[in-house]
Amino acid sequence: MIEQTVLEQLLTFRRERDWEQFHNPKDVAISLSIEAAELLEWFQWRNPDEIREMLNSDKREQLEDEIADVAVYLSYLCHDLGIDLNQVVKNKMAKNAAKYPKDRVKGRADKYNEYS
Repeated sequence: MIEQTVLEQLLTFRRERDWEQFHNPKDVAISLSIEAAELLEWFQWRNPDEIREMLNSDKREQLEDEIADVAVYLSYLCHDLGIDLNQVVKNKMAKNAAKYPKDRVKGRADKYNEYS
């Protein structure tokens, strides 16, 4: 999902600061979760109109920064564990297609084990 050149920039950035020593999979996964929570904070307690206003204001950059933080940690985690993000997303989509056949779930928000 992230371009190879961007991934290389991330890895160089980390290596130049000698941060690999801190980036074991557990701690990177924790950091990913923390950044995802910070992303959620951007939306917390806001209605759709407020969110739309914020998207069209200088606060949009804060959202973009949180999204970037999530992407950075996910990229590190996939790289460090030898996971091809594009491939695992394709694999998951195939599983989801089997779980949620469009003729049975279109327009419904039920979980796969709740629809008849």
